Amino acid sequence: MAVATTTSASAKARAEAGKAVRPRNEKVAYLFLSPWMFGLLVFSLGPILVSLYLSFTNYNLLQPPKWIGLQNYVHMFTQSQLFATSLVDTLEYILISVPIKMIVALAIALLLSLEVKGIGVYRTVYYVPSLIGTSVAVAYLWQQMFGPDGLINKGLALVGIHGPNWLAEPRTALFTLAMLQAWQFGSAMMIFVAGLKQIPESLYEAAIVDGAGRLYRFFRITLPMLSPVIFFNLIMSIINGFTQFTQGYIVTDGGPLNATLFFALYLYEEAFNFQNMGYASALAWFLLVLVGVLTFLVFKFGSRYVYYES
Repeated sequence: MAVATTTSASAKARAEAGKAVRPRNEKVAYLFLSPWMFGLLVFSLGPILVSLYLSFTNYNLLQPPKWIGLQNYVHMFTQSQLFATSLVDTLEYILISVPIKMIVALAIALLLSLEVKGIGVYRTVYYVPSLIGTSVAVAYLWQQMFGPDGLINKGLALVGIHGPNWLAEPRTALFTLAMLQAWQFGSAMMIFVAGLKQIPESLYEAAIVDGAGRLYRFFRITLPMLSPVIFFNLIMSIINGFTQFTQGYIVTDGGPLNATLFFALYLYEEAFNFQNMGYASALAWFLLVLVGVLTFLVFKFGSRYVYYES
């Protein structure tokens, strides 16, 4: 009886001590989180709410915002031809660049997942384009490579092919920028490599014992087991495609006949070239809603084809 009483008392004491320690731990946690929370409220949440307000105003940076209700959105959907053009250009860009980038990243990842000497060096080399691919210098280099007398046309001339002016023709300008985006496959590639490492070797060994060939193992084991990683890379590539700006601005500046007028570039021109800050804010909120809806649809329908071992 005495032992039970002592045990109960000690348990009660530990519980009270835990209650005393928990508030101190929470205060310390909030203390360490406070810089991030301050940045979120002041530098992120605040501007987001201000942009929402500005999307219902006529604001040109020189005069106070004037409330105009839904006029910016009405103009966007019913009067602006460039809005539709930029949206179509962006969607075409995504439809071209994302599949190519995914295929190239997966193909390189399959090679880099092999256990050979110096494989770490190769992974680093193939990842470098993703670190510098969105820089202004690389965009300018791409512009020079695909110019009328650039490296690409000089290479084609060696085999007797007269190359076009890639960046001056509407039918090739968008494809050229899509190739620049596909060249930045490093991040997706490394995620694929990590996913491939998680596939149990026992599955391949059992398939080999059953006489399965390489293609059968790839389509029946590798792709299904890798589907969560493919799904993640797809989502990130689509979101990244909607925010492309540097390539369209530096390489083609909207392109011939607005063939590469990406949505982010159109938003930038309305905001900083024409000082239509209210309308640009409306464009930004439309882009946010559009990306959110498309992401939701991809999750809703794409998740049906994603295999989770658990």
